[in-house]
Amino acid sequence: MKPATKSLLKIKSRLADPKEQLRILSDNHSLGITSFEDRLHDLGIEPLKPTGVDIFQVNVGKMCNQVCKHCHVDAGPGRKEIMTRETMQLCVDALKGTDISTVDLTGGAPEMNPNFRWFVEQLSKQGRKIIVRCNLTIIVAHPKYYDLPEFFRSHNINVVSSLPYFNAKRTDAQRGEGVFEQSIRALRRLNEVGYGKEGSGLQLDLVYNPSGAFLPDDQKALEATFKSKLKEGYDIDFNELFAITNLPVSRFLEYLIRSENYQDYMEELANAFNPEAAHGVMCRSTLSVSWDGYLYDCDFNQMLELKLNGGTPDHIRDFDLEKLNNRNIIINQHCYGCTAGAGSSCGGTIA
Repeated sequence: MKPATKSLLKIKSRLADPKEQLRILSDNHSLGITSFEDRLHDLGIEPLKPTGVDIFQVNVGKMCNQVCKHCHVDAGPGRKEIMTRETMQLCVDALKGTDISTVDLTGGAPEMNPNFRWFVEQLSKQGRKIIVRCNLTIIVAHPKYYDLPEFFRSHNINVVSSLPYFNAKRTDAQRGEGVFEQSIRALRRLNEVGYGKEGSGLQLDLVYNPSGAFLPDDQKALEATFKSKLKEGYDIDFNELFAITNLPVSRFLEYLIRSENYQDYMEELANAFNPEAAHGVMCRSTLSVSWDGYLYDCDFNQMLELKLNGGTPDHIRDFDLEKLNNRNIIINQHCYGCTAGAGSSCGGTIA
């Protein structure tokens, strides 16, 4: 057993504390891995700076009807963190007068926020492109959500949904028993109102995350396989598939440690470092807003409570786009996940 792995196995409690996660991630010495900061310095892009905020990603709450094993948000039914309408209004106000093109709504299950539809309606009035990261099962979870496909269509929302695999065994293993069957039912409902259908203009994209401690396969090859299998087996259509690397944060970090894969996985990510992907990381064009209105460089930094660089407005009430576009982006070893292989972002590969 490798020394770093042996010491980490002494951890008995769940890794819910972001400070403990950061302590583990920052221990480069025991892993023998070059710091991510040094890798960027060698490329001449340290400090890492924004190219301009184009995507406004808002986590409207950590409540979810699922408890997925790989979830970096640690979301679930018992989470009480929910964005208020007041904070949503601050987001709407901050966007006014900017040329930010896209608002990306995430959670948890964002639809479980009681003000979700109001928020979408306000954003829609501004003419923004709206992405909703829907876990699919929420559509069939309760009668009050059954009309979500029609609601999505009425606001031309880009629906992005996680589906780990095209069969029940692997999907349920990662996301919970019965999730695959419910996901297929939800996808059929979305197809019925036009989502994923050629010429409809209604975008339905799927997200693939590996089920273990390894990098995803080629995105285009995965997309072709998913399209073939879902069409042949279930008559399901969708537009694109995004292959996203699992980052060592929250539940996935805990899994890596418990399964004694942490050191090997971090070495795999570091060894697969791609300079092209490093130049195009999503934090350069994205701003992340937490449920309580604090600002972060990305969704992963948000879960690690790595707030914006000192001196930069760190809450939505103090939003200043000029200052935000000139900030230094905060990095750590988990950032290797976004630069490994073909790279990874909320929109799939980047290189």
